[in-house]
Amino acid sequence: MISITLDGVIVAVTENTPRVLAVLAGGLPSLPSGPLEPERDRTLELAVRRWVRDQTGLELGYLEQLYTFGDIGRRPEADAGRLLSVAYVGLVAETSPAASAGWTDWYDLYPWEDHRAGRPAVIDDVIVPRLVDWAGPDPARQARLRRTFATDGFPWDGVRVLERYELMYEAALVAEAHTDRRSEIPEDLPPSRSMASDHRRIIATAIGRLRGKLTYRPVVFELLPDEFTLLQLQRVVEALAGTPLHKQNFRRLVERAGLVEGTGATTSTGGRPAELFRFRREVTSEHPRPGVGRPW
Repeated sequence: MISITLDGVIVAVTENTPRVLAVLAGGLPSLPSGPLEPERDRTLELAVRRWVRDQTGLELGYLEQLYTFGDIGRRPEADAGRLLSVAYVGLVAETSPAASAGWTDWYDLYPWEDHRAGRPAVIDDVIVPRLVDWAGPDPARQARLRRTFATDGFPWDGVRVLERYELMYEAALVAEAHTDRRSEIPEDLPPSRSMASDHRRIIATAIGRLRGKLTYRPVVFELLPDEFTLLQLQRVVEALAGTPLHKQNFRRLVERAGLVEGTGATTSTGGRPAELFRFRREVTSEHPRPGVGRPW
């Protein structure tokens, strides 16, 4: 028997913190989700919008299909059948959800992904030594470690979020690996927050997708108000990319790409008044890849 569910990875950035919407009713937090009802749901997108609205109280704007997850063993119950999950990613301004839902900092789920204050110590102090032991003399495993966690001089690639999570899963360095294998969860795992089922894998896929899209689509503006300062724009890009940006270089890139235009208004930020800008929607028809570059 095959069942189909719709899962929503709903992302907001508030106070420079990227967050994911989670349902908190019992057990581990999970993504808003529910089964496809063929007689009721005219499209998959309408179905995921309905489930997000019913479970969190939020109405979605920007939404795109992410991926279909259907590995064997996604259901722990014996003879439960195959479960296919069609995941969507949505971008919203953070608002208060229903009481059974809440926002989760995505760097609590993947602390090794936040490089805004430099390379996180947990990578070289905890993760890499454990992965070196796991890789042993196997050149293929060593290459995966070098490519994903940027060892031996290999550059960090912010888009490889899913590859890093799957490598840690394979090496049993995340709690879900032990839950799926029905073994006791060790106390010495690298610190991170878990989620139900394979929802952390789904979110990792979404983060990699969004980081990649920063380079060629103006998705970041879905997370900003209609009018914003260039510093606000920079902080949201840094939050999503997990890396710091050079202020003047970033501003030159944004202005040269024609992504924004001044409104003629200013706002007080406690010091010198800052000019307010808006997104130039015309840029999507002027350039084939209207993004903010490759932050990392």
